[in-house]
Amino acid sequence: MTMTLAFFFEGPAAVLNWLYTATGSYFVAISLIAVIVMAIVTPLTLKSTRGMLEMQRLAPEMRRLQTEYRSDRQKLNEEMMKLYQEHKVNPMASCLPLLAQMPVFIVMFRILHDATYVPTGDNERIARAVLASVGAQDQTIGFLPRYLSTSSEMYLSLVRQTEMNSWGLDLSKSAQIMLGENFGRGLLYAGLVAILGLLYFFQQRMVAARATLSPTMSETQQKLMQYLPVFFAVFQIFFLLGLVVYYIIQSVLRILVQAYITRRFYAGDESLGRQAQAASVKARELSKADGGGGLLAQAKRDLSGGGKADDEKSSRPSSKKASSADKGGGRPTSRSSGGAKPSPSKRTGGGRPSGGASRTADLKRPGGSRKR
Repeated sequence: MTMTLAFFFEGPAAVLNWLYTATGSYFVAISLIAVIVMAIVTPLTLKSTRGMLEMQRLAPEMRRLQTEYRSDRQKLNEEMMKLYQEHKVNPMASCLPLLAQMPVFIVMFRILHDATYVPTGDNERIARAVLASVGAQDQTIGFLPRYLSTSSEMYLSLVRQTEMNSWGLDLSKSAQIMLGENFGRGLLYAGLVAILGLLYFFQQRMVAARATLSPTMSETQQKLMQYLPVFFAVFQIFFLLGLVVYYIIQSVLRILVQAYITRRFYAGDESLGRQAQAASVKARELSKADGGGGLLAQAKRDLSGGGKADDEKSSRPSSKKASSADKGGGRPTSRSSGGAKPSPSKRTGGGRPSGGASRTADLKRPGGSRKR
């Protein structure tokens, strides 16, 4: 298992070493491996975008099924699967490609970060013990690159060094550290971080521009999507400059990919992107007409329906008691203002005398017994 995980890091590290050997420049090698990574993940990005748009195009039909089979979860799932099969849509097509890019991001981060690894803690004590064993205990430990072969040219050029110089920049330092050591030079590092933030902003602005043509999210959400990557770029001030260079090259390439997506999927009213946007708007209108969608709205409807059922159940015993009171009758208890009993032949409170009291009243009538 450990050997398999190590391969995921050592393989790309070998490619980085090969690029460095061919160019002799850390800056160029990092830029080229960014291009290679983008060449790998771009087809996944395009597949994810198509899958997402195809799912959005089915949004009205999905909303109709959710309304029709609201109380039957199993039937809803069956009808959803039939809908996907009918339109040849894979629900996971928009998720899996994005998830597949996460390991690539983690692997490249670790490789570039650990190329200038400096041991700390117990590892530092071990390294100093090794130096002491060869009589070099007073020397600086420097970099001990990870994942690179100890016989590779890039490893040999970095081991025991304290800088990773390329194009007049130390790629092993972050903007934060450089601003503390040399403020004037640190401004150059901070400038590269600012450029990265602008690239992030421009990339998200391209995405937001497609949404404004047929908005499916609120203005607040659109603003959040635009400025969130910029806030992420601010934290790059703590990253090594080599990572910042890697992200700058990737951002430029992502902008080109977004331009291609706009031209391929959103050109013309009959394009997949325009159809998906129109379907999303229609689905939102259906959701509003149905009183809102989502699990929270469904729970509220279920609770309100359950409350009505409880009210109906609680009202049934009282109605039975009322009906039995009407049938059983009862002797009138109210008296007139003069204190006299009401006339036996008159009904009091709209109720009819019943039982023995009614028969006694009939016998006291003039004329004897009650007529039948």
